[in-house]
Amino acid sequence: MATYRFELNAKPNKKQQYNILLCITIAGKRKRVKTDIYLNRKSDFSTEYKGDKWIKPSNPDAKKLNQELADILAEAKKTFKELKEDDAAPTAENVARLVKGEEKSKTFLKVDAGELAGFAAERTQQILDAGGIRNWKCYNGFLNKLAGFLDKKMNHKKELLFSEITPEFLTRFDAYLHTLHNSRSKKEAGKMLHQNTIAVVLKVFRAMMREAVKLGYITADKNPFLVFTYSKVKTEKEKLDEAEIQALEALELAEGSLDWHSRNCFLFSFYCAGIRAGDLLQLRWLNVEGGRLNYQMGKNHKTRDLKLVAQAAAILDLYRTEASKPTDYIFPFMDNRKTYASAISQADRDTLPSDMKQKLFEEVSAKNALINKSLKKLAEKAGISKKVSMHISRHSFAKAAAQKGIESNKVKSLLAHSKLQTTEGYMGNFSTDENDKALESVFGSPADKKAQLLALIQGMSKEEVESVLATLDK
Repeated sequence: MATYRFELNAKPNKKQQYNILLCITIAGKRKRVKTDIYLNRKSDFSTEYKGDKWIKPSNPDAKKLNQELADILAEAKKTFKELKEDDAAPTAENVARLVKGEEKSKTFLKVDAGELAGFAAERTQQILDAGGIRNWKCYNGFLNKLAGFLDKKMNHKKELLFSEITPEFLTRFDAYLHTLHNSRSKKEAGKMLHQNTIAVVLKVFRAMMREAVKLGYITADKNPFLVFTYSKVKTEKEKLDEAEIQALEALELAEGSLDWHSRNCFLFSFYCAGIRAGDLLQLRWLNVEGGRLNYQMGKNHKTRDLKLVAQAAAILDLYRTEASKPTDYIFPFMDNRKTYASAISQADRDTLPSDMKQKLFEEVSAKNALINKSLKKLAEKAGISKKVSMHISRHSFAKAAAQKGIESNKVKSLLAHSKLQTTEGYMGNFSTDENDKALESVFGSPADKKAQLLALIQGMSKEEVESVLATLDK
């Protein structure tokens, strides 16, 4: 439902004339549109008009002006109706822009008294409302950087229109990003944003523009990312080798201490093909059954079904007690008493209110940071010069697997990556049996392999054994 009324601008212009404004209200939000009609006297405007008599007869042009106002009102009503028919959600701003002959929703970002508005801000809020906390942080970071660019490099600009976002604008924004310092590198004064961080910011910008095209805010040919390109650089991921893993394992740590728990988390992740910290911290005992670990990843909702190798099972034994409940967290970093703990499965967490999702995300992030801080100290104690963090367990597993000769496709299946070198669609072609064999190949001890060989021989007939032995003699 839309309502309309004409108002007289309270302040006159330089010629001491008063502009008549069309006030459009939709869903409680109001937008005023300047008309081309001006009055020399405020008294000529009727605040209690009847019919289409906004201008009093005291004005010699009253009949003509009233007809012009009636036409403006009819155009506004027609515009609202057309937007509704297009299955759009008309806003007062959109109707106002079309009445003025402008394109729908030209404002990409608006900065008003420190508050962000416009398409980009609304899209970012939608992501937060939908519970996409991780993406929301990326989008919010993009908004802040763009607002900083408008303020510092575009003469305190308060509003950015879609029409102003050109390849040249993106080139200038890209250059600005290269001048920003990395706020996370406190100890390394002067360190700038990494090229890949800049690429993430521009990727969000590109996603925003694609969404704008999809929703009809701009036409596809107006998307500047059809011309403007950006790139990432290849980086070498830190990985621990077998000797460094053993050095961590050999550290004498007080049982129950933060360092002890942190090492256990890192090693459990490593021995379970690199569980991400966010998933590991939220594992419950119900995720462990029949010597297997089964859980759904929070990042991409892929289900992982892994055999627990001996090293991983031994770590679980350090935490399992008679009092352990199926819904209890395995590792003692998350609080079973907190409200978020009632969301046991990934499906439960997906349906949490957005504010609760944000609290859970922040809690997991804080605990991950705590573990990483501890791992940094443990690395120094173990004589490891690399930057050790929970995520390094994934890279370390991949390195261990490669050194054991495991095929890259099987490693990708174990890691449940969306991308390594190929697409996500290539995943899932390997059964859990193949994954189990791959894990055993990486971590299986000589004793395990001997037992497997004996079991194989016991299942063979006497003739088959003699045939194999005869082959070895040749």
